[in-house]
Amino acid sequence: MADNFQSQDWPNLKKYREKNSILPLLKQEDERVIFFGDSITEFWSTVDPNFFADKKYVNRGISGQTTPQMLIRFRADVIALKPTVVVILAGINDIAGNTGFSTIAMITDNIFSMIDIAKANKIKVILCSVLPAFDFHWRPNQEPIEKIKTLNEILKDYAFANKIEFIDYYSSMVDDCQGLKKELSDDGVHPNKSGYQVMQPLAEKAIMLALSRK
Repeated sequence: MADNFQSQDWPNLKKYREKNSILPLLKQEDERVIFFGDSITEFWSTVDPNFFADKKYVNRGISGQTTPQMLIRFRADVIALKPTVVVILAGINDIAGNTGFSTIAMITDNIFSMIDIAKANKIKVILCSVLPAFDFHWRPNQEPIEKIKTLNEILKDYAFANKIEFIDYYSSMVDDCQGLKKELSDDGVHPNKSGYQVMQPLAEKAIMLALSRK
């Protein structure tokens, strides 16, 4: 029975269940920030751990995840942790087809639903652009360039229309071939330390702006 339960944990709720249960209680003045995403978020803590050190930043990325998986675990890994801000970076694995075919509308529906849930719980949202990728080494020939650009334009417009902070990682990291700059990644998809160091000030600026919003 237990094995069957584990096999049915499609959104991987078990990954952070124990860590969530022992997360320190917030003091009244604390302003927790959840980084919510896929491998690009998860690996940030490993590749550049200093970014998370001595801050109220909590990493809740899971490698390989798509937006429907993230939407299912949004309550457990974001809402229940009572953050002031959530930073959402999602969609690249949907474009890669990790859990099956997804249209851009399917991706944005899931992301916008996460935002609606966050707002209903008085959590400020920071929405991130998807990083550039020329191709995916684990699922080649997906032709992601135009899909990424289209998704990012929709996300940017939505953030502006809804007065949400938007982090444009894409423009700072894209190369002339519309992929991820070679010096910022070892595999063309995931940032290396130099890549995360490009992302860091952009994230910190957005967090500061979000915290200052009433």
